[in-house]
Amino acid sequence: MEYGCAHYRRRCLIRAPCCNGIFNCRHCHNEAMNANEADPSKRHDLPRHKVERVICSLCGLEQDVHQVCSGCGVSMGDYYCSICRFFDDDVSKGQFHCDSCGICRVGGQEKFFHCDKCGCCYAVALQKGHSCVENSMHHNCPVCFDYLFDSTSDITVLRCGHTIHSECLREMTLHAQFSCPVCSKSVCDMSSAWERLDQEIAATPMPDAYRNKLVWILCNDCGGSSEVPFHIVAHKCLHCYSYNTRQTRRSASSPPISSNSSPSSSSSPDSSSSSQSLY
Repeated sequence: MEYGCAHYRRRCLIRAPCCNGIFNCRHCHNEAMNANEADPSKRHDLPRHKVERVICSLCGLEQDVHQVCSGCGVSMGDYYCSICRFFDDDVSKGQFHCDSCGICRVGGQEKFFHCDKCGCCYAVALQKGHSCVENSMHHNCPVCFDYLFDSTSDITVLRCGHTIHSECLREMTLHAQFSCPVCSKSVCDMSSAWERLDQEIAATPMPDAYRNKLVWILCNDCGGSSEVPFHIVAHKCLHCYSYNTRQTRRSASSPPISSNSSPSSSSSPDSSSSSQSLY
């Protein structure tokens, strides 16, 4: 365990075929050639499957990719994948290669299953309960924009089926953001929050000018449309009782507001064809 880098413990270095440089692993290469590279034209990632040459950390012999050094006979890594050209001594991670994903993952093969529609390995706890979104992991995190499919950070599958870094989701909730950045559906059970809004709306009667005002809303959670009384705090979906809604248009049956009692345009439900979501 005395060899390797901050990412992996192994007894070899790799020669990058893209720039012919020598690095401890592909992550070390990517950090050096992206974050630490001042010239944008020279920034690039190392394709893991294209590594052809490795250098033994003990005897220094450069050779084709093998688990055992052809010079001194040392094992370069207790875990070895000939497809990903991957070595690692710390087998407690539970590394395994997924043929469908085409890459190695950690966590123990018995704890994961591959969803063909989502195009990725998920925990077995989600096998019968997750919402499938085609190729849900083959895109960037909607918060930090890092590519999710081969990310080394923990990833959370939201109730809507979209994916996000767990740390990014935690930062969202710390800033009172509880809707999916992709589809705007609630990311967790919001029933207690809806109860508090019920109480706040009941304690905040609207002025006479708006008391009979009706608006059409679209629910981000169930997708249903409802015609509801306008309220300055929030609008409740009549189908699933969620307040995660957005105003779409004024109701044609709403009475006009007298000119001497009209509030500012920024507060009027007619000032915009589509208002912001609740959160």
